[in-house]
Amino acid sequence: MSSDQSRREFLKLSAYGVAAVSTVELARALPISTMPASGDISVRVTGGPLRYHAEPSVAWKTGTASGNVIELDPGRKYQEMLGFGAAFTDAACYTFNRLEPAARDALFHDLFHPSEMGLNVCRTCMGASDYSTEVFSYDEGEPDPDMKRFSIAHDQAYVLPMMREARKQNPDLFLFSSPWSPPGWMKAGGSMLGGSMRQHNFAPYAKYFVKFLQAYAAEGVPVQAVTVQNEVDTDQDGRMPACLWGQEYEMGFVKNHLGPALQQTGLSTKIWILDHNYNLWGRAVAELDDPDVHKYCNAVAFHGYVGGADQMSKFHEVYPDAQIYWTEGGPDYTSPDYATDWAKWAQTFTEVIRNWGQSITGWNLALDEKGRPNIGPFPCGGMVTIHSETKTITYSGQYWAFAHFSRNIRRGARRFESGGKVQGVEHVAFQNPDGQKVVLLTNAGAAKTVAIRLGDKVAEAALPADCVSTLSF
Repeated sequence: MSSDQSRREFLKLSAYGVAAVSTVELARALPISTMPASGDISVRVTGGPLRYHAEPSVAWKTGTASGNVIELDPGRKYQEMLGFGAAFTDAACYTFNRLEPAARDALFHDLFHPSEMGLNVCRTCMGASDYSTEVFSYDEGEPDPDMKRFSIAHDQAYVLPMMREARKQNPDLFLFSSPWSPPGWMKAGGSMLGGSMRQHNFAPYAKYFVKFLQAYAAEGVPVQAVTVQNEVDTDQDGRMPACLWGQEYEMGFVKNHLGPALQQTGLSTKIWILDHNYNLWGRAVAELDDPDVHKYCNAVAFHGYVGGADQMSKFHEVYPDAQIYWTEGGPDYTSPDYATDWAKWAQTFTEVIRNWGQSITGWNLALDEKGRPNIGPFPCGGMVTIHSETKTITYSGQYWAFAHFSRNIRRGARRFESGGKVQGVEHVAFQNPDGQKVVLLTNAGAAKTVAIRLGDKVAEAALPADCVSTLSF
């Protein structure tokens, strides 16, 4: 998109009162359509007043470097990347739906179009999560093992339309879906709020998954993967839609019910297990140790609330051919650095990827200025905030961290080796399918200059304090 086109979009947004930044700030954030010549390095920086700002290009020089040096070795390649995104929760879709159509179209172009943010790995909720307008499932009420009452009518009002609009912007959108709770009648206690799954309802629940996937596909929203349960190891004390799934229960459901049901109905949807914190990596190993589970599943979804990203590497050591995805994490709208914590999020993303993560999906794509709609106990914010009255759009620090990753790292990119310790600086490097190389540098400390070395070539990059920088060449 050219600068003139972008300025026209800015003026159009202003007409609806949704521009969250001044013209000067927006100009700093606009993408540049031309690449630097002569093999120079393109540089983008977020830090201080700068938002994904194009800095002067940096030239390669032949020679040596000392001090703060990061060594690049594209010959040592690691995992392939699937992409980046966040969640189409019921709350996020409700919030998007409140925008005027032209303003929403401009925002969706920014978030999803491949020429802009290009978000392409997003999560959906099978029924209500804590970020919903109400508690609901697709078959609530008295027991209905034949799923005669099953209906996705709730999602037809604004959830499915928002995802169809996003897919228009990015036809390569990869969706995975997670339930926060089965219908209440399938559980001990009979409520979607907390409790645990009952084994005698495994067969109806597999049918529930199949009907959900078929219904979404019929609405033009195919889902490429599912998890058995959001956060299998907690019922959140009954304060929100949640459900406990013991390890043996998840294994039995996958190998005896869900896996066979997907196979028998010809659905190619993948199954990802766990969908919970790093510290449960041993449970994921034990589940895949069962060949009847492994037959239907070779992927694990992790959250980052408990434990460390290095625990994903421990899992990878046991199952190096399994896929690893990071499926939830979002900002707190009450935090004073909600809009400026880009370095914190970029550090998190870097840690996930350096520990074999192949995608990063944040939490709510959008919420209002008080983190609503929210029927649960946790004060989360959206990647973007849309004010409930003025419809003004503001951007989180997480948004700006995502900008450096999702705008530059393409699906199919391979991480390659970057080595060297520079105080306060985290780094990760990629090669895109077209051969372009991308180095992400996160400087959580004071301003400094670092050198990157590639063979006999050296280039120096100035890193402002508390910044995220993208170098591409």
